[in-house]
Amino acid sequence: ASVCTPEGVHQFSDIANFQDYHGLKEFRQAIAHFMGKARGGRVTFDPERIVMSGGATGANETIMFCLADPGDVFLVPSPYYAAFDRDLRWRTGVEIVPVHCSSSNNFKLTVEAVEWAYKKAVESNKNVKGLLFTNPSNPLGTILDKDTLKNLVRFVTKKNIHLVVDEIYAATVFAGENFVSVAEVVKDSEVNADLIHIVYSLSKDMGLPGFRVGIVYSYNDSVVSCARKMSSFGLVSSQTQFMLASMLSDDSFVDNFLMESSKRLGIRHGVFTLGLKKAGINCLISTAGLFVWMDLRHLLRVRNSFESEIELWHIIID
Repeated sequence: ASVCTPEGVHQFSDIANFQDYHGLKEFRQAIAHFMGKARGGRVTFDPERIVMSGGATGANETIMFCLADPGDVFLVPSPYYAAFDRDLRWRTGVEIVPVHCSSSNNFKLTVEAVEWAYKKAVESNKNVKGLLFTNPSNPLGTILDKDTLKNLVRFVTKKNIHLVVDEIYAATVFAGENFVSVAEVVKDSEVNADLIHIVYSLSKDMGLPGFRVGIVYSYNDSVVSCARKMSSFGLVSSQTQFMLASMLSDDSFVDNFLMESSKRLGIRHGVFTLGLKKAGINCLISTAGLFVWMDLRHLLRVRNSFESEIELWHIIID
């Protein structure tokens, strides 16, 4: 109804006033339902464990504030999303220690690589508080299989450190095996769920980056409580919540959107990688996300030279 009518004025006042800082109940319910749908309906999520934030950027920072103190370390598999240096470090004082993933096995994340990075950090007198990674991967476009996820959960349980999984690309799989959420491991295995946390957003799966809807989902009551207290510094507007609650509650629309999005991603990925192949550029095989990991080593003036990489980068952007 128009705000120029009595009915419209009443509806407008409902969404213009102060709202629950924890997120509207209807919105959190819609988000929980959508998160389950985006993961193939194999897991469910509790709306009471959802904390809203201003985008995944805010959600990642919030979880760092909840889990770590300045100077503490989080292990992050490399290559990783470049803005993690901003999101995880700038205001929290948390340090990132890269977990080296080798091109020789297509950058697959292994427990052995995590163990090595953990050992080196401890030997350097670093206080390791957790492991964080994106799944599906940004920038690789790969997904972790369930056995690898289980092994990583066993590792953090053994070391008594936290696991944060950024699942912002959960519904972007366009080929290969289904995405497996860490929530499935929590559901199916004997784990210390207090150590497991998920970061999510509508930016990629629904193509809504401008709405700044980020989510912290934690199985740890203390983390949920802490994150809720911090959420007042990065609220999602009530107008956005009302609108998206309505949209996400339309199962037919959401199902069709996710199916069409996956189809289009697959087509565009095929066109782009074929064009690169014709230009003599190979890519890592990827099945999800919005990226391709190109191999440009044959274009370097000097192989295995960081200076040559910077030189090529300048040629590309200039």
